[in-house]
Amino acid sequence: MTYEEFADSRLTALLRYAVMLTGDPHQAQDLVQETMVRAQLNWRRVARADSPERYVRRMLTNQYVDWRRGSWVRRVLLRAETDDAVPVSADHAQNAVDRDQVWTWLSRLPRRQRATLVLRYYEDLPDAEIAEILGCAVGTVRSSISRALATLRAEYVEA
Repeated sequence: MTYEEFADSRLTALLRYAVMLTGDPHQAQDLVQETMVRAQLNWRRVARADSPERYVRRMLTNQYVDWRRGSWVRRVLLRAETDDAVPVSADHAQNAVDRDQVWTWLSRLPRRQRATLVLRYYEDLPDAEIAEILGCAVGTVRSSISRALATLRAEYVEA
């Protein structure tokens, strides 16, 4: 697979993932752009990997965790898909407030914990694959998810 083929087929998915990590579409675009530049410069190594997509996703995640450029704008409205199991309020303003509140809580999490939550619940990856992407042990992934969820639960109770 060439770099161009990879970029054509996976760029949209990487951008969605980056939006979930950053909470901001513009920051996500910057993050993906920087990651893809690095992937192109190291394409031989990326292409030799068992799964180039996992390799680039790991690059993107590491870039996000290490990124120190100024303040991050964390507020963004999600395009909520309706789920029959989740009660939907007819009050659109309240729905927007609720989404903003969730983003605020997520933005307070350390980057690695937020990355583990996104990889687990948005990307639907198993612990072993999350550990590979983050370069840590499976137990570390589980404890990061547990700590993140405990923090979110505490924020929810206080609200």
